Amino acid sequence: MRHFLRRLVASAVMLLGVVLATFLLHHALPGDPAAAVLGKHYTAADAHALRERLGLNDPLPVQFARYVGDLLRGDLGTSHVSNHPVEEDLARVLPATLELSVCALALATVFGVGLGVVTALRPRSLLDLAGLTGSLAGVSMPIFWLGLLALQAFGKGGLLVEASGGAFGGLPLGRRFNPAEFPLDQLSGAPGCTGLLLYDTLFVARSPAAFRHVLEHLLLPAIVLATVPTAVVARITRAALGEVLLQDYIRTARAKGLSELRVVLRHALRNAAIPIVTSLGTLFGYLLGGAVLTETVFQWPGMGTYVVSAIRDLDVRPLQACVLLVAVSFLGINLFVDLSYAWLDPRVRRGSTS
Repeated sequence: MRHFLRRLVASAVMLLGVVLATFLLHHALPGDPAAAVLGKHYTAADAHALRERLGLNDPLPVQFARYVGDLLRGDLGTSHVSNHPVEEDLARVLPATLELSVCALALATVFGVGLGVVTALRPRSLLDLAGLTGSLAGVSMPIFWLGLLALQAFGKGGLLVEASGGAFGGLPLGRRFNPAEFPLDQLSGAPGCTGLLLYDTLFVARSPAAFRHVLEHLLLPAIVLATVPTAVVARITRAALGEVLLQDYIRTARAKGLSELRVVLRHALRNAAIPIVTSLGTLFGYLLGGAVLTETVFQWPGMGTYVVSAIRDLDVRPLQACVLLVAVSFLGINLFVDLSYAWLDPRVRRGSTS
């Protein structure tokens, strides 16, 4: 409990720092926000009136207090581009990024942990060398370059499609769905709709064909986004599991005649899980905040594309909201990961690390 309270207080302090940083973002960006809002209709008098209306001429402490008060009320401001409240825009784009990130994390968990286990069981073998080389390549490749290669190879009309003579049909080249085939925009007003199209098509619309259509659009960007996390998880799993497999209790378990599968899954992998879970928690925050390039390459209408548009238009309120959302996600995930340690390691529950 003391550990939990300490982590909770530390998270609250970091959250306050994040709120302050996002507030200062409004004043750190180059250019005049009033000029961005007024555009070609800019005049000095109109700009001064707009700054007065937005409170930009008030002292910084007054502006910060107003900003914190708005956050406490759930008011993230209004986009001067869409003229919609930012929370409405986020409710529209966040499900796309969340669905993409969760699928990428699931792929990274399955393939990263699997690759790490296989290479840890065969240390210094050709398989281990190939796994380490592949992990290094996965970490080193830029996402935008990998995305373009994936489109050229696996997309409709790509190199693999041409080489296979059409046996490989190719995957869609962008966006979450094709409205000409499935007008899924109509699902947004349906009862129980979440904005997560895999769930909505399967459980709300109950359409396997639409589910498959959405999955085909999701598969390629999810694989590309999962490349770096898969490589990171594989390396961490290999290192953590390799160290655990050398412990005396693992040799004892094998000597007692337990199957290798039970030794690895029940005794070794659980004791190596803490660094793996820590990396997965951190990587999920990375996926939420780092999907900008992937979404841009695949024309994915998510938070990354929303941030790029906000930067281009100098739309400060959406930028502040997205930075704050990603930071809060990081803090929440790290707190959850810390609490999971008590379940993974009984020594944490006893308050001892010896």
